[in-house]
Amino acid sequence: MIDPPRRLPYYPTPMDNSKLDELQQAYKQAVDQWVAAIRAEEALATSDHSEVAMERWDAAGFTEQDAQASAKQARDAYKDALRHLHFGI
Repeated sequence: MIDPPRRLPYYPTPMDNSKLDELQQAYKQAVDQWVAAIRAEEALATSDHSEVAMERWDAAGFTEQDAQASAKQARDAYKDALRHLHFGI
């Protein structure tokens, strides 16, 4: 036998599944909002080449970036909870 079985170097703590479900749902909602922001930005890419249209498109781009940041933050919170559950970190 190359490596004898050992005890885990960590003690994973049980986590209430409802907390994981809540974090996963928050992540899914954030991604849905991000997708909606992408579509809203895309809809503003029209044949109207005016400065006003460009400013609206830019504003939609900033909204999309904010939605992306929120989705990543929600993803990281969910992943951190999963790491804590499975690896104790």
